[in-house]
Amino acid sequence: MEAEQIGLILKALDFAAFKHRNQRRKDKEASPYINHPITVANLLWNVAVIRDTVVIVGAILHDTVEDTETTFEELEQEFGQEVQRLVREVTDDKSLPKQKRKQLQIEHAIHLSERAKLVKLADKISNLQDIVAYPPVDWSTQRKQEYFEWAKCVIDRIRGTDVNLEIIFDEVYQQGIAQLSNTSL
Repeated sequence: MEAEQIGLILKALDFAAFKHRNQRRKDKEASPYINHPITVANLLWNVAVIRDTVVIVGAILHDTVEDTETTFEELEQEFGQEVQRLVREVTDDKSLPKQKRKQLQIEHAIHLSERAKLVKLADKISNLQDIVAYPPVDWSTQRKQEYFEWAKCVIDRIRGTDVNLEIIFDEVYQQGIAQLSNTSL
């Protein structure tokens, strides 16, 4: 990897850390939110062995527009059109009701670019891993099960994207469903 690419990844980490600075995950420890996009990028780098800088940077920035005051124009100015387009593909329209957004993720998944499918897959893995290891404090067992089932519906629409990520998704999914069936996470 060239210095320019490393620099862009570091710039994205700095940008995302600043944008997510006041956000926390929903676990008991209220972990810093930035842990999530870092995990998504790490899965892409170390499991899927993705060396496409646009994908790694897009993974780091994937929640900035959806969850912060960041605009697509700002992303394009800072990181270029390819990154902006990737983030746009994986960003939900927050003006829509939550159930509609979830349904649209299922419907639109098959139409995503290969880059966006990779980010979506790693994102869902990270979320399922967190629900198993660091469960949201205010989520019932039923809500966790519903999230697992919904995530599987999304991922089933993009199977064939990356075998290594799909193996991990399936393992985390099965582990979570088994735990949720036997105990309350």
